[in-house]
Amino acid sequence: MADMTNILQTIAARTRERVAERKDARPLADVADAARALAENELSTSGSFAFPFEEALRRPGMSFICEAKKASPSKGVIAEDFPYLQIARDYEAAGAAAISCLTEPYWFLGSDEYLRAIAQEVSIPVLRKDFVVDEYMVYEAKTLGAAAVLLIVAILDDERLRSCVDLAHELGMSALVEVYSEDEVTRALAAGARVVGVNNRDLRSFSVDFENSTRLRGLVGADRLFVSESGVRTRDDIARLEEAHVDAVLIGETLMRAEDKAAMLAELRGDAR
Repeated sequence: MADMTNILQTIAARTRERVAERKDARPLADVADAARALAENELSTSGSFAFPFEEALRRPGMSFICEAKKASPSKGVIAEDFPYLQIARDYEAAGAAAISCLTEPYWFLGSDEYLRAIAQEVSIPVLRKDFVVDEYMVYEAKTLGAAAVLLIVAILDDERLRSCVDLAHELGMSALVEVYSEDEVTRALAAGARVVGVNNRDLRSFSVDFENSTRLRGLVGADRLFVSESGVRTRDDIARLEEAHVDAVLIGETLMRAEDKAAMLAELRGDAR
């Protein structure tokens, strides 16, 4: 298990090294061209981008973004057995609005191939969950089949945050812009975020404060989608978020540890039998 001292910046630094290595193997121009070709094909087919991730979160009632995650820095290996395609199929069958797939390989044991395969397997949108530090990773997300990309405000300066949000939208992807504090909410909105995710877990210390979402909800207008991330474990938690007019929740460990993921999701939704 990793040292929890400012783990967010540690992961971000390693991710910058990973991106540099990938740029050597596949230049930015190549991955950008591939991503833009996919986007242009979508436009030529339909005339406009559908942004399915946002559409899924706009549906009435609480939307569930269910996470395929093998490990985490705070918990270590969560799922020794990780049949990610079956997990994705189970989530879709159980009524998940979207799937979040970890691609960070060192602390979360994620893989780009998990995302690519899941996006091809299911019909619901898939979020690339990683520690985006460079536009290169946004282009990559498009080529992997992601409908959305996670952008963490704490590891991006204002210029790069805006650039990554704009690029995601230009490519027909949504950006889930993750914040932890009031200041970060302000920065996210200024960068043009249409989907704001409030992390209840402080990624600098990994302590969880579930009330973070309800405190910050009022700072995000009804014209933006609002997602609560981390620390959601029970139906009562969901009910409190529903009262706060939260549009969606992103749930990882609670579902990953459940033997019957469909039953757990049904319980969280309040329709368990």
